[in-house]
Amino acid sequence: MTVHDLPAVNASLNALSGVLLLTGYALIRTRRIEQHRRCMIAAFATSSAFLVCYIVYHAQVGSVPFTRPGLVRPLYYTILITHVTLAATVPPMALVTLTRGLKGRYPQHVRMARWTFPIWLYVSVTGVLVYVLLYQPTWLL
Repeated sequence: MTVHDLPAVNASLNALSGVLLLTGYALIRTRRIEQHRRCMIAAFATSSAFLVCYIVYHAQVGSVPFTRPGLVRPLYYTILITHVTLAATVPPMALVTLTRGLKGRYPQHVRMARWTFPIWLYVSVTGVLVYVLLYQPTWLL
């Protein structure tokens, strides 16, 4: 594996994180607390692995320009700006939410999770979209 494989790894980690978040949400809705806990810890670990890979990649490669013309360009930048802005909030929000849940501070955990979950899920999904728009051939779209 080389540094140039990391964007695909990052997209996979984002996708897996999104699946784990949705699974964790479904589990808590059915009161399966222990499975929810495991799933959310896995989502946090997956997102943490993404962050490490992301930093390694961009430290080596730098910024990658978006070169596609047409209507996809403003769409890409709209997704990218919202993704990056919200992505900066996810690590502290997820850490606080996870910590409150693990400490059994459930009312505070639930209040924070109502904000963390949709933002984190949006960041996971848009991370995959950014990858597809930036790195995949135009004939796929």
